[in-house]
Amino acid sequence: MFRFVIRRLLGAAVILAVVSFATFLLFFVIPGDPARLSCGKSCTPERLADIRASLGIDRPVLEQYWEYMKGIFAGRDFLQAGEVVHCDIPCFGYSFTNQQPVWETLVDRFPATLSLAIGASVLFLAVGIGLGAVSALRAGSLFDRIGISFALVGASVQIFFLGPLLNNIFVNQLGWLPQPRYVPLTDDPVGWFSGLLLPWLVLAFVSIAIYARLTRAAAIEALSEDFVRAGRARGLAARTLHLKHTGRATITPVMTVFGLDIATLLGGAIITETVFNIQGIGKLALTSLTNSDLPMIMATVLVAAIFIVLANLVVDIAYALVDPRVRIT
Repeated sequence: MFRFVIRRLLGAAVILAVVSFATFLLFFVIPGDPARLSCGKSCTPERLADIRASLGIDRPVLEQYWEYMKGIFAGRDFLQAGEVVHCDIPCFGYSFTNQQPVWETLVDRFPATLSLAIGASVLFLAVGIGLGAVSALRAGSLFDRIGISFALVGASVQIFFLGPLLNNIFVNQLGWLPQPRYVPLTDDPVGWFSGLLLPWLVLAFVSIAIYARLTRAAAIEALSEDFVRAGRARGLAARTLHLKHTGRATITPVMTVFGLDIATLLGGAIITETVFNIQGIGKLALTSLTNSDLPMIMATVLVAAIFIVLANLVVDIAYALVDPRVRIT
């Protein structure tokens, strides 16, 4: 197990390095000059040259990339308004658009994304797995047909359509819910819950279909296995058979999808945050891409990549703990 984790961590470091370098190179083929964006309308050639020098974009690409990566682990110095400013580790640089530290911006935006991800995950896991499990136990029944039809509707609806529709109905017309927004949990727990309830429901409704169908298919397959028939022949209680034995065989494919989903949500639910104007990592990534803000783009991409790599590692380890047939060497 230890050697497996070390190998995966080394592989993750290589993947993150490739992702960061590819993102850095991609920035140079995107139209737009960040120095000119920062310079404003009354921009002179001298002022533009000074901004390029302060941002460091007047140097070769490889040198810029090396300085950027070195700053993450060792910090670096920046020239701002004629003064040298030190950026402590982890230093992701300063935003091209507002000259604010990128790391501080990420830390400020992450709680909103974390709240959105956790709340939606609880909903679509509980409802999706429960719906799929009951449908598998009653395969072919009316409940099964209604449940799968509900799941198919959820899979067919997109967030950018469902979000504004429900927001208009439940917020603007009926007034049952407040306008979606993020309020820190420690400041106002009720406001935190009510402000994120509609985004949770929309995001969960779209994702429930995946987990319901996946759980149903895995459970039906597990129920036809020899160990289930043997358990029934031995007189095991249905509760023990389904929860302890069938459940463990069913949960493995669900873990795979959930690992990727939660990593993606933690990296920023771009569409959901944009539709409901939640100032999280996803909304930040979209705004940064629009403004050609390289330091912010790099940071948001690296954060998303880190979550995805770590989620895959956790899922692989969890396989061995849940399913004894899986061995990690």
